[in-house]
Amino acid sequence: MRILLIEDDTVLGAAVRDQIAAGGQSVDWVTRLDAAGDAMAGTGYDLVLLDLMLPDGRGITFLRSLRTSGDVTPVIILTALDQISDRIEGLNAGADDYLVKPFDLAELSARIGSVARRYSGNPNPIIVHGALAVDLASRSIRRDGRPVQLTAREWALFEAFLTRPGHLLSKAQLEEKLYAFDTEVESNTIEVHVSRLRKKLGAEVIETERGLGYRLGSP
Repeated sequence: MRILLIEDDTVLGAAVRDQIAAGGQSVDWVTRLDAAGDAMAGTGYDLVLLDLMLPDGRGITFLRSLRTSGDVTPVIILTALDQISDRIEGLNAGADDYLVKPFDLAELSARIGSVARRYSGNPNPIIVHGALAVDLASRSIRRDGRPVQLTAREWALFEAFLTRPGHLLSKAQLEEKLYAFDTEVESNTIEVHVSRLRKKLGAEVIETERGLGYRLGSP
């Protein structure tokens, strides 16, 4: 997943960013709503983590604007506003979840996973794909019953295929899943990671459409 974090508290923002990155997901962190708008205009995100009180405005207004424009990107609100009326306002504005500060980082990871599964059409965190049993909740894989270890970037890439079975993903789309704006992308990065995934998970797990991209192979 590629996640946009909109949070002006530098201590909390850094903690959330590191938690997300440790889970194998890519995160872009901005501290203002204008920067968030620019980021979303140029990048397709799988999830937005949104604070409600930003230096240049209210997150709730930003969220309403997204939904009015037809943007359906999942949004989890992260805020110190803990009144029931605040929660109702956030959910009615189009938020998918609402988490009150201070919160446990492990709970945030669980909420992110829950929203991701809901949108990918996989409420059951266990996916069986041929010889592979993939536990989305614990981010673990077994191949013929034996555990397979993936790096964070390998997991992020494989998750992109899992959540869009049958869809052809271009090299550019896959690069977006792997890296934040400030990370240099080598020209052969995707090819290298796909090759490693095939060695670990099976040669047939990812199919290549020459010149077009890659897709999850048939089980």
